[in-house]
Amino acid sequence: MSLPISDGLLVVVKEDCETCHLVIPVLADLIRAAAACAVVSQDRADFPLGFDSIHDRDLDISWSLGTETTPTVYRIEQGMVVDQQAGWLRSGWERVTGVPGLAPGLPDQQPGCGSDTQLPDVRQRLLARRSAHRLSSRRIELGESEDPIEAAFARGWTDGLPVTPPTEARVARMLEGTDRAPDEVVCILPPDLAECTVEKVAVNAVMAGCLPEYLPVVLAAVEAAAGSRFNIHGISATTYFTGPVLVVNGPVANRIGMNAGINVLGQGNRANSTIGRALNLVVRNVGGARPGGVDQATLGSPGKLSFCFPEDEEGSPWESLAVERGFTPEDSTVTLFAGHGPIEIIDQKARDPESLAGTYALQLRMLGHPKLARMAAAIVVVSPEHARIFREAGWSKARLREQVSSLLTIPADSMVAGAGGIAEGIPPSVAAKTRTVSKFAPDSLWFVHAGGEAGMFSAIISGWIGGAASSQMITARVRC
Repeated sequence: MSLPISDGLLVVVKEDCETCHLVIPVLADLIRAAAACAVVSQDRADFPLGFDSIHDRDLDISWSLGTETTPTVYRIEQGMVVDQQAGWLRSGWERVTGVPGLAPGLPDQQPGCGSDTQLPDVRQRLLARRSAHRLSSRRIELGESEDPIEAAFARGWTDGLPVTPPTEARVARMLEGTDRAPDEVVCILPPDLAECTVEKVAVNAVMAGCLPEYLPVVLAAVEAAAGSRFNIHGISATTYFTGPVLVVNGPVANRIGMNAGINVLGQGNRANSTIGRALNLVVRNVGGARPGGVDQATLGSPGKLSFCFPEDEEGSPWESLAVERGFTPEDSTVTLFAGHGPIEIIDQKARDPESLAGTYALQLRMLGHPKLARMAAAIVVVSPEHARIFREAGWSKARLREQVSSLLTIPADSMVAGAGGIAEGIPPSVAAKTRTVSKFAPDSLWFVHAGGEAGMFSAIISGWIGGAASSQMITARVRC
């Protein structure tokens, strides 16, 4: 909305504010000194007494100004705020107003009160009202006795767990987590090749239980998932266990309170749990990937609800996954990997890196099937106690990968179909051409650091058997 003046001073006050009463003499001085000075009262039309105040009954003026504190004085030029001072600070008011020597009898400073626009119920109402003309999603009217949570189940919007009803106010609040326009198209999302807007992502982030500050990570994940290299269509449609795994790196992980420590791959942290869930809900509700329809997983995995965690970069002996993939430590990123798990690695006796790397190799060999080669991909989550062994020995991540890969270069005749009486294995034509085969193709084995300080366990997140031809790991920058 337009402001009540286009040039001059504007002061927002309310009767229920001690500091607003304190500055009444200042208002009188400003009205005498300034060419134009408007007083806007949030709660009462007759406050302050004796002033021709503008009653901001619906708080539209305060909302458009972004008022967080009363009193606040604004200098307006050509309809735009060019300077402001919240609360009472004599030097600040003199700067904004250009009037020296204001109210010498008052204290130099006194904090103000919270604007009525910041009251939780009022804020939700204002957000809903503001969003009415911005949100384009179809409104669903529910019956008076219809439970919104049960309605979401009945309409097939959920992943099997209850969702938060995406009211206009909640979606508008979610959209405050990004400066991107609600109608901006994030991607064309498989499998239905549906147009996915920022608003649609926000709706599903609400349903997943996200906070607004998580939205940039969810947006980055959705955009990365929709690309042909990651192949979310194939991931959604395969009979395999696979779902999207999200690894978050950079400052955003700490800023939004993600857990990289105890129970890092488990429950208990809102950001870890809901960011991955939001991506899966977007793929389901916007992209159309639903079990029994496009989703034909034979067994699936719990990770198809949500599988998201940050790397513990501060405690790591190595560069982070994001840095390894070409980003800087200052970049906030999300890496998408088609995987499932975790699969345990137990080694409580190793005290040297060679022994521990040997354990990793033994457990990695069984991914998919011990006799399948160059089809596996994996992220190994190295716990702090295991990482300490590699740190003390001075092993880099590259050294560990090289050692494990060497141990997983296997005689071809033991991997051939039929060897050992097991029908599964590599084709005889492949075995006839080489003496050895590698379990992993290049760029398909990754290591990250996370987990609690106690416990000599690490974990494997197993990839989609089929390698890069099925899906490629994608790392995307988060636009914070």
